[in-house]
Amino acid sequence: MRTVDPDKHRARRRHIIESAVPLFATKGLDGTTTAEICAAAGMSSGNVFHYFSSKRDIFQAVFVEYDDLQQQVDDALASDDPWEALLGFVGQLAAPAAEPYVPALVLEAMLQATRDPDLLATLERQGRDEDTALARLVARCVDAGEVDPDLDVEHAASWINTLVGALFLRAATTEVFDPAVELATLRRLVKRFLGGERS
Repeated sequence: MRTVDPDKHRARRRHIIESAVPLFATKGLDGTTTAEICAAAGMSSGNVFHYFSSKRDIFQAVFVEYDDLQQQVDDALASDDPWEALLGFVGQLAAPAAEPYVPALVLEAMLQATRDPDLLATLERQGRDEDTALARLVARCVDAGEVDPDLDVEHAASWINTLVGALFLRAATTEVFDPAVELATLRRLVKRFLGGERS
């Protein structure tokens, strides 16, 4: 019986995902064929579907296997500066909006989620995890006396995440919008919203 090398298996899956991302972003899930994914990955259909059960499975894997939220949260919570940890974490959540294909891919995921309960559950879980992480970081800032102590921490976290989501949506739908430039604006908006006193 052949032994599976987990690192090689993971690398092959990632290669297929990365090959499919530009197709999903530009043509949508429904407009992308399995043949196009195979051609982009330089693999046969049998090889591709050894790693994934379907085209939809590849699409959903984009949002699962690229999720490094827990590491980002751990790094932020380990910081000695609660305020900069929060702003840095917001920046990490928003930074992919400046990457090619990502905003369009997120928009496609939102559209697909309206008729795919599994994908909807994945996106909702990720949103809840982000809200929870943001709430923990906002709470640290409140405890440190650096933001408005009267804010409802969970409500504030939800609104911060809504601002981050709006950045992706605007980047996907407005050609002249430059998310890389607007990351600084997002940071200012979060600071004003929380009532932080530090510049």
